[in-house]
Amino acid sequence: MKLIAGLGNPGRGYANNRHNVGFMCLNYFAKKQGIRFDKKQGKARIGLGEIAGNKVVAAKPQTYINLSGQSVCLLVKKFDINLNDLFVIHDDLDLPLGKIRIRLGGSSAGHKGVNSIITELGSQDFIRIRVGIGRPNIIGGSTEISEADIVAYVLSDFTPEEKQTIARVIPRVSEAIVSLLTQGLVVAMNEYN
Repeated sequence: MKLIAGLGNPGRGYANNRHNVGFMCLNYFAKKQGIRFDKKQGKARIGLGEIAGNKVVAAKPQTYINLSGQSVCLLVKKFDINLNDLFVIHDDLDLPLGKIRIRLGGSSAGHKGVNSIITELGSQDFIRIRVGIGRPNIIGGSTEISEADIVAYVLSDFTPEEKQTIARVIPRVSEAIVSLLTQGLVVAMNEYN
């Protein structure tokens, strides 16, 4: 059984935020695979499916992104998921807009949702599918971006130009998930990183 968790904030007001790119990617993937988010379990909206012989739980935690670990940990226990079979899709400030990076383990790199998952699981050993959202532009002569600037940026919607880039990357994330499921981590990393 594989658990694929897309990170984001629940509610219409957040639907198009940069921080919700994990939800956007998982929604697209689920639709392509005929998975419907028709159950509520483990503080998440989940859908069950099967892809190339792999049983899959697609999950959108409803805890707000900074507490994603509560939901992911409950689902890992409920479905008895091996951490190598946990895929987490999330936004990444340190990647240029539209870039994808797949990796196993590592730190949260400051992402509060990923940090919450690491804390709740007591482990970093799960697969991340990082989707680049870039960093906010610095206005004025300052070189420092404040925490408040970062929060405002990730909780704002993509610009029309950025939406075009994201619309192209979302199907690639879906393909990358299928590649992870059918060909494994190394092949997926080589193809999509």
